[in-house]
Amino acid sequence: MENPLLDMPGLPPFGRIQPEHVEPAIDALLARNRAGIADLTRREEPPTWERFVEPLEILGDTLERAWSPIGHLNAVMNSEALRAAYNACLPKLSDYGTELGQNRELFEGYRAVAAQEHLDATQRQLLANALRDFHLSGVDLPPEKQARFKEIDQALSRLTAKFAENLLDATHAWSKHLADEAALAGLPASALALARQTATQRGEEGWVLTLDFPSYHPVMTYADDRALRQELYEAYVTRASELGPHAGQWDNGPLMEEILALRYEQARLLGFANYAERSLATKMARTPDEVMGFLNDLADRVVAKAREELDEVRDFARAHDGTAEIAPWDLAYYSEKLREHRYAITQEELRPYFPLDRVLDGLFAVLERLFDISIQEVRGVETWHPDVRFFEIRAANGQQSRGETLPDFGHPGGGADRRGDGATVLDQANAESIPPGIGNSTLNKAEAAASRGELRGQFYLDPFARPHKRGGAWMDVCVNRLHTATVDQIPCAYLVCNFTPPVGDQPSLLTHTEVLTLFHECGHGLHHLLTRIDYPAVGGISGVPWDAVELPSQFLENWCWERESLDLISGHVDTGAPIPDDLFQRMRAAKNFQSAMQMARQLEFALFDFRIHLEYDPVRGGRIAEILDEVRDRVAPLKPPPFNRFAHGFSHIFAGGYAAGYYSYKWAEVLSADAFSLFEEQGILDTATGRAFRQHILEQGGSRDAMELFVAFRGRKPTIDALLRHCGIAA
Repeated sequence: MENPLLDMPGLPPFGRIQPEHVEPAIDALLARNRAGIADLTRREEPPTWERFVEPLEILGDTLERAWSPIGHLNAVMNSEALRAAYNACLPKLSDYGTELGQNRELFEGYRAVAAQEHLDATQRQLLANALRDFHLSGVDLPPEKQARFKEIDQALSRLTAKFAENLLDATHAWSKHLADEAALAGLPASALALARQTATQRGEEGWVLTLDFPSYHPVMTYADDRALRQELYEAYVTRASELGPHAGQWDNGPLMEEILALRYEQARLLGFANYAERSLATKMARTPDEVMGFLNDLADRVVAKAREELDEVRDFARAHDGTAEIAPWDLAYYSEKLREHRYAITQEELRPYFPLDRVLDGLFAVLERLFDISIQEVRGVETWHPDVRFFEIRAANGQQSRGETLPDFGHPGGGADRRGDGATVLDQANAESIPPGIGNSTLNKAEAAASRGELRGQFYLDPFARPHKRGGAWMDVCVNRLHTATVDQIPCAYLVCNFTPPVGDQPSLLTHTEVLTLFHECGHGLHHLLTRIDYPAVGGISGVPWDAVELPSQFLENWCWERESLDLISGHVDTGAPIPDDLFQRMRAAKNFQSAMQMARQLEFALFDFRIHLEYDPVRGGRIAEILDEVRDRVAPLKPPPFNRFAHGFSHIFAGGYAAGYYSYKWAEVLSADAFSLFEEQGILDTATGRAFRQHILEQGGSRDAMELFVAFRGRKPTIDALLRHCGIAA
């Protein structure tokens, strides 16, 4: 059987990848890699960077390039057949990863290379990380403990995947059909249109609400019917639990306890006191006390103010319609009413100014100005869904940035046609003589650096919510940058969001919050795509401490609030007019509305996550509900009701990479706010400052110490002052 996963000289052939290809491809690649590793470790000549490390990097990257589209499709085009194939491979990949981490011959080979002279700083960092990771994989353990370590890895791989599946199934199992539009009073036209379109797609009359965020969030924010808000809230916060509309059907409760127990046991095998200590072995923060001190310090600064903000909502609700006491399903509703009352502004008022295509044009204009690059859409690239678009990033190569000539978005040079939205679009058939995303091939760099600039990276954008697609927003790796004597590979990324799709003839209109999300994920994407590091293990986001990896993403969100950049990313859907100055001033005035409550909520997540991993006890278990209750007593302005099962849907820590690391969002926010403060000093769109950020942060990946890179850009270590000022919590 011809298997497209085993023959990918360019980008993944999504149209040809079928579930039946998955397991045979992974089996073949694992066998090939094992044979290659055996050959490398049995050679008589001493290992060197070129003879030992580079071939291992290529072997690892080849496997990752095949697995990447499989994992990606499982998240964005989930089906029973694909899920089964994906899950069948998880234990095999877990076994392989553990084998590598516990392979003493590999470890000794890396150690021998690390002792050699004539290595550059990037190579030394890669080797230092590799030796650290061998220890964290149990290379030093006796055989019986290595075997148990491997069993735990397998189990965690299976359990975390099941957690994500349960949440996906529980989310999509619930819906509510309404025949009377009056029941949806208060909802904006965009939300009504989506509910109507959802019903039509299901072959029903009327309106259908779901627990997908573009449907759920408007109900909680705008629906006048309190009982309707309560019904959706209860369905949402009991997903994948023993309670709610599908009680026990996809219950993540037992999985969470098992995951915590296994993480604890694995950490103890490695000599750590708990999993929180194990987590910090690869982060900027060094000790649990440092993390808890950081979080508690922030809590001390914001909790009192957060409770004051809640009291304001209570007072408003009482005065607005006599509501004696607000419940959790009232908070977003009355908060939005208070925002509108105080600042005469709503998210819906801003939505017409953010058509997706205009936002993308402006986003690219900002990035081009800041980072001296060029971004163009490419047609004809094979994708997994008709909504998906494909773009390439090139060095500006002396060309004028699109942002400098607005409203004329055109690029000089042939081969491009202009769409009505102003984006430059290339036809893939004529765009480049070199196939995009080349892997394991030789790239003619002189050709790539021709008139349109050197090709730096490529990315897919999958913007809209739909059935069988995981909720949330994320960036993931499609192809890594890799450069050796035989391979020259261009990085490629997936940028995935769950925005409200176009409804009828109306284009997709984003809320300002969704614009922030797009900028955030694009920041992650640039970190991966603009890297100048030639080895995947320390290039892009790889090798970057988890509590620093959010720096570029949170950093980029700042441009969603500045007049200069807002004029680029916004334009009324009907007239193209920029946001009026009066509306902009109200928007800025409302920027820090309930900022303390928002920070308190993030601290709730971070403290809960860190404490359940820090305080796990094999006798008492995870104490998940108990610790969550204690954390909420400490920081939550409004405690949720006892039936709330937030933890059962906390996929960041139970199915993602943030276990004992959710604090990273706040840690990195200190870095990002301080980094942006330099642009406040030098100019919001100052190219020289942007180029410095690109060179010191985006291009370096994990090749150097994260604090060293920050200091190289900022000229000093970070302080918390800018974050507190930006949030309106301190002057």
